[in-house]
Amino acid sequence: MENRFWIAFTASLMAAAFTSAGIYTIRRFEQWAQQKITYFICFAAGVLISASFLHIIPRSFELNSQAPLCLLLGYVGLHVFNHFVTAYVCERWPNQLAANQQRPLGLVALVGIGFHSLIDGVIYSVAYTVSPLTGLLATTGMVFHEFPEGIITYLLLLRSGFSQRKALVLSFLAAALSTPVGMLVSYPLMTYISPSCLGALLAASAGALVYVGATHLLPQAEQEPRKYSLIALAAGILVAVVIVISGG
Repeated sequence: MENRFWIAFTASLMAAAFTSAGIYTIRRFEQWAQQKITYFICFAAGVLISASFLHIIPRSFELNSQAPLCLLLGYVGLHVFNHFVTAYVCERWPNQLAANQQRPLGLVALVGIGFHSLIDGVIYSVAYTVSPLTGLLATTGMVFHEFPEGIITYLLLLRSGFSQRKALVLSFLAAALSTPVGMLVSYPLMTYISPSCLGALLAASAGALVYVGATHLLPQAEQEPRKYSLIALAAGILVAVVIVISGG
């Protein structure tokens, strides 16, 4: 059992490393990324929405019969959170936030992706508790989606008005560090966490990601159309499909 812990922890660190690599890559070529940011937004939307509908939602339905309700709560919950931040933060401090009206949406994205990455860590714990083979299959499918997730998170925050430094730190904390943290916190509790509970968490996470992709990203992309926007969206969908197939 101790060996499985270290294997699961190593897998979660690998996921964090892949996410960090994505963040570093997009930061290193930031000027180029700013010129092509609409394409990245479309790509991000394709990945987030497709991964949710093709993998996270079906899996959560298998684990919990009440997953549809949790999915709805995850979606509506982030909508309410966004409304709260917009109404009580932006309206109370309009001068300070005038140049950053998109920050509430950035916070929504941060919550959704951070929660999803935290659940990734829980999934590593669950998979390796079941068996090393199950853990290996989960790792193969999940690690490869961490690189685009790092890119997505950094660009979301940058697009939402955060400075480069804050976007770097927050994206690392939410998308990279949260995965090993989720693994470390959840592994000792595996005896008490039922598959049904995990299904509820997965469904709520999917609702958050669908909200970010469909309600936040796609409308922004439509406001700044580019020649190859649909191709970028299709590429994001294709990446998600490949990840799901490889993980299956």
